Amino acid sequence: MADQNNVVESVADSVTGEESWKNRTYIVGVIGGAIVGGLSAMLYVRSAEESLEETGEPPSVSTGTLLSLVLAALGLIRQIAESGKSKKK
Repeated sequence: MADQNNVVESVADSVTGEESWKNRTYIVGVIGGAIVGGLSAMLYVRSAEESLEETGEPPSVSTGTLLSLVLAALGLIRQIAESGKSKKK
């Protein structure tokens, strides 16, 4: 009986559009992430090409740089996740 209720609720949600805000959020997140990722890659390649012309060698990314980028990304993800919570007084 519980399975039938879940099916009815999911059909009702898709008909009434109560879940549409989630779908829109996912779509905006994916598109925004792709744009930011593409821009980041483009800027990195531009900088690497300049470095390649100067030194003649492709640039190498240090472990420290990668670690700082990962920590910054985790901080950003945490801030985004926290923005979804309601503020309590």
